[in-house]
Amino acid sequence: MAGIAGIFKHGETILVEKMLSSISHRGQFGKKIFELDNATVGMIWSKQEDERVKDQANSRIFRDGPGFGHTSQATWNKNHWELYRDELGVAPLYMAKDNEGSIFFASEVKALLPFTDDISEMPPGHTFSAGGLKQHFELKKRNHLISDPGKIAMEMRSLLSAAVKKRIKSDTIGSWLSGGLDSSTIAALARPYVKTLHTFAGGLKDAPDLKFAKEVAAHIRSDHHEVIITPESMINILPDVIYQLESFDALLVRSSIINLSVAYAASEHVTDVFSGEGGDELFAGYEYLKSMPMSKLDEELIDITGRLHNTALQRVDRSASAFGTTAHVIFTDPEVFEFALRIPIEMKLKDGIEKWIIRKAMAGLLPESILTRTKSKFWEGAGVGTLVSEYAERNVSDNDFNSERSLKNGWILNTKEELLYYRIFKSRFGEPENLNWMGRSKSTSNS
Repeated sequence: MAGIAGIFKHGETILVEKMLSSISHRGQFGKKIFELDNATVGMIWSKQEDERVKDQANSRIFRDGPGFGHTSQATWNKNHWELYRDELGVAPLYMAKDNEGSIFFASEVKALLPFTDDISEMPPGHTFSAGGLKQHFELKKRNHLISDPGKIAMEMRSLLSAAVKKRIKSDTIGSWLSGGLDSSTIAALARPYVKTLHTFAGGLKDAPDLKFAKEVAAHIRSDHHEVIITPESMINILPDVIYQLESFDALLVRSSIINLSVAYAASEHVTDVFSGEGGDELFAGYEYLKSMPMSKLDEELIDITGRLHNTALQRVDRSASAFGTTAHVIFTDPEVFEFALRIPIEMKLKDGIEKWIIRKAMAGLLPESILTRTKSKFWEGAGVGTLVSEYAERNVSDNDFNSERSLKNGWILNTKEELLYYRIFKSRFGEPENLNWMGRSKSTSNS
């Protein structure tokens, strides 16, 4: 992975050095700071990014992200500058302004907080320049395909396979594998293109994900690794999870506990991993969608896909980047998601079966038990369940919850679990009055 940080001001090498040091985990192989006419820009990068970053630096294009349409970047051409973020926000980017009006930017918020509280997330599908914020991509309903479901399924499989193949640059790669349909699909499609595929699953002992992931690994003949988490280690890792994640959102933190642990294990074997994130949002994978009118589902999928950038995709980015690895999110490949947006909703949720078209596309490539496995939340399948919320109930009193749940910016914390996370967040980041840069899961976003 890589990281960028800078300020639209000349002669600020020391300041940018401090910014880069706070996100050094994103890339410890190389670092360079550039003094430009009206800016100071710094980059860090990992070994696998070395050649690509050198080319960028020479052309004054400074990028973060895994590439292949998933980038955030700052570019300079003479005196013209521009910030850019990809369509769905796979690559992170934040902007800030200090009391003097100087504009900062960085891959993570922790690089900006020491200098200002006036921080905002760069919206996905936008550019920002002296001319202001402009949209270059709109996530909206597309005209539906009119074709046989079998042909659509095969085209979907072909696009997914091509998106996997173009990201493989060596004979060894990794894949996070929960044993759910999405991660299993990506791992199975990657297997023919590499000599060695490492797969990584995590959870408490006897968690459902471990069982299903092991079955998939045996089926595709990957080198499989399990990360067994204990209730005690879950609590102990929370400060690291929240610091890397830059969030106290309860659902996001809960799912990141396992993800961060699996990402660490993966970093000991590979530099790049595949992730199955995005499949549920694009292909109607959530249980609550089954109770909605079919006429409303397209709009709902657009809405939850548009929320990925500062929730689930942020989890993927921070978990991988914490250990200098690169995560490739195949379902959000531009060609893949554009095709997915055109698939009729009746082929996504068919006869009460979620992600029906993906199941049809992967018939014959995955075990039947995986093709028929129903959706479970990442933290549920990993066995986390209510363990953390029960810990919070025991360790946060009713009086403390009532007195601490109202935040300076007007947000109301909904549960003791969320307050537990916020206390840790506050110990690492203080109490910023502006939290506009932080995403919240849909169930809590109006609180």
